[in-house]
Amino acid sequence: MKFKPKEDLLRLAAVLAAAVLAGVCLKTFVKAAGLFPGGATGIALLIQGAVAKYAGIDIPYTPINLALNVIPIYIGFRYIGKKFTLYSMILIVVMGVVTDAVPAYPLTDEPLLLSIFGGIIFGFASCICFHFGATTGGSDFIAIFLSRRKNYDSFNVTLTISIIILVIAGMMFGWDKALYSIIYQYASTQVIHTFYRRYQQETLIIVTDHPNEVCEEIFRTSGHDATILHGEGAYKLQPKGVIYSVVNRDEYKSVINAVRKSDPGAFVNSVKTDFLRGRFYNRPED
Repeated sequence: MKFKPKEDLLRLAAVLAAAVLAGVCLKTFVKAAGLFPGGATGIALLIQGAVAKYAGIDIPYTPINLALNVIPIYIGFRYIGKKFTLYSMILIVVMGVVTDAVPAYPLTDEPLLLSIFGGIIFGFASCICFHFGATTGGSDFIAIFLSRRKNYDSFNVTLTISIIILVIAGMMFGWDKALYSIIYQYASTQVIHTFYRRYQQETLIIVTDHPNEVCEEIFRTSGHDATILHGEGAYKLQPKGVIYSVVNRDEYKSVINAVRKSDPGAFVNSVKTDFLRGRFYNRPED
């Protein structure tokens, strides 16, 4: 685990900013509206609310969330990346402290507005920590582990956890809370899907006179391989190389720029990939 002073200081500052923003969001929007997000955060709020309702004891959010993250943090250190997990731990702790320390001051009494804007703000905070190599913990660790180490689609796992949380929350605190929580989760997911594209793929179809050089640039820039097909231009009947490759969406612009440098006359078609099955290279977390 090597540290690079400038990069790590910037990374730490971004993670702390995301943690503060997420903590304020949890207290000002999520808890104010009685919402229940997915993952460990939702489970922690569910436990906290249940103990307060049935036992009359106000347990802080931080120790509950830390206890729920013990196993995911172990998975992160063991299988994902040490620095990635370390920064995630910092984020989890700071977010919890901020959530407990910030006074409850809801901006509005309208739960729909709290649900929508709370989801947007938390989604934005999540994008910051994802971009700088960290996560809010809980099911994110498990999802990354399943998708990378086991080549397993983790969507159904996280969806099942969210459904269980919402059903329990609905039975205990009212179905209106569960329904507003769905709106919150949808808004948060849409923000993440829009601004964080690392786990989205783009298909590149490139027609070129220099297929070997272009393939080398694709591999050098992204680490992804490519397939060379042999074609013929219909207009001049000249042989052409047709390259087929799939890259992550956060990489494809740099890949296209590299392709243009190796062959300025290349014809490039970029298509959004909705479904991908098979071995696909993802950069490992540090």
